[in-house]
Amino acid sequence: MGESTVTSLEGHDQAVSGPVTAPRSPGRLQRLRTPRRPRLWFEVLLIAVSYWTYSQIRNAVPEQRTEALRNADWIWRMEHHLAIAVEESVNRTANSVTWLIVGMNYYYATLHFVLTLGVLVWLYRLHPGRYAATRLALFATTAVALVGYYLYPLAPPRLMNGGVFIDTVVVHQTWGSMASGDLKSMSNQYAAMPSMHIGWSLWCGLTIFALATLPWVRVLGLLYPVATLVVIVATANHFWLDAVGGIVCLVFGYAVARVWYGALPHALPRHPPPGP
Repeated sequence: MGESTVTSLEGHDQAVSGPVTAPRSPGRLQRLRTPRRPRLWFEVLLIAVSYWTYSQIRNAVPEQRTEALRNADWIWRMEHHLAIAVEESVNRTANSVTWLIVGMNYYYATLHFVLTLGVLVWLYRLHPGRYAATRLALFATTAVALVGYYLYPLAPPRLMNGGVFIDTVVVHQTWGSMASGDLKSMSNQYAAMPSMHIGWSLWCGLTIFALATLPWVRVLGLLYPVATLVVIVATANHFWLDAVGGIVCLVFGYAVARVWYGALPHALPRHPPPGP
């Protein structure tokens, strides 16, 4: 986000801080954990180590190809039975417009990381009192997703038997997806459920929507996970039901933050109280 956008977001605290500072009972206050001012070196180290650990665990999940393909076939049949199997149409329609699908390939490969880190930096700079709780929601979301990868191996649509779907990264020879081409050995091919592209993008979108003041910025925040859903389906990296799994994980993440801090992240004070 540019500097002008960042500046425009600073006034939101006036809108949120009113109800946040409402008096609470002494017992309630004692149960709340007070957010501390984040330390840059610690946060950089924590994020780097956490993502490395997540990648190692995700890729250590056994690639159960047979079971993953069987699960993908079951989901595809069920969607047809319910008349909600739209993925193939979206995939083939988007693939017919070269500039569009190439852009989606790069979107899938990059924005997932860039915007998530950007929102973390924005929170660190302008909302330090809400940073730790919002980061906890993101980390808990990602952690519970690992359970899904272990319990429910799932092949992405592009790897299904029968050639129903188009692997757009391979066809258009674009850089990016570690699940296709020369980089596929670096990523677990059968960890499609839940979709963390959706989990992370919805985390970004809700954070921006909750804390931004300009209406168009808030709208863009909500449109980001919607666009991500279109991209993950169009590139045949996920069924849309994988997105449902990502949403469930995010709900869990926010529940953890709510229990730990006694309030949802955006409802906490913008600035933590002075430390000792």
